[in-house]
Amino acid sequence: MKDIIAKTIKKLEENGDEKTRESSKRFFKEEIKCHGLKSAQVLKIAKELFAEVKDRPKKEIFALCEEFWKLGGIEESGIACHLSYAVRKQYEPADFKIFERWVEKYVGNWAACDTLCNHTVGDFVTEYPEFVGELKKWTAAKNRWKKRAAAVSLIVPARKGMFLDDVFEIADSLLTDDDDMVRKGYGWMLKSASRAHEKEVFEYVVKNKGKMPRTALRYAIEKMPKDLKAKAMAK
Repeated sequence: MKDIIAKTIKKLEENGDEKTRESSKRFFKEEIKCHGLKSAQVLKIAKELFAEVKDRPKKEIFALCEEFWKLGGIEESGIACHLSYAVRKQYEPADFKIFERWVEKYVGNWAACDTLCNHTVGDFVTEYPEFVGELKKWTAAKNRWKKRAAAVSLIVPARKGMFLDDVFEIADSLLTDDDDMVRKGYGWMLKSASRAHEKEVFEYVVKNKGKMPRTALRYAIEKMPKDLKAKAMAK
């Protein structure tokens, strides 16, 4: 594993550039570690790595993910997320605790949160919908990224029309949260749900617009027709 990690880090270092590194930092309020690769480059390296390890047991692949998470860089977290998602057909209920620990221990910016939760966690709860109840518990966390994760984990399923009642429950719990990252997260979740349930999401927004922060409201109605947007934004 050490050799595989060292070889991968070398690829990241060789392919990074200063211009991309400085450009990437502008998208984050937090201090980030960054080699300076574009997303497509990171994905290519991650796919090459998975091709080497795909026949190893899932436990070993998750251990490899853990090592990349520990490194703390934007690109390394992207590789960890790709590896965990690549074995999605092998997910089992016990894996939820692993994913939850990664959110708590390693996620420190929106990119790591969204990449892990849109794909790995989102696919997991699609396979095991009984765990959506666990996501609802995340909304009470002190950790801002765990609260955002509760919402963004349902982005992809919600776009397919799934979990509408759960989407509204999570939005209810986060509705007046004072963290901009959390507001944007649940607003994005509502926007995704509006693809399949425009009427219901519109009604939800109108019902709650008196207390819903404008940031979340704008995200939620972004894909709606102009007339509905105007009604939702009207004071």
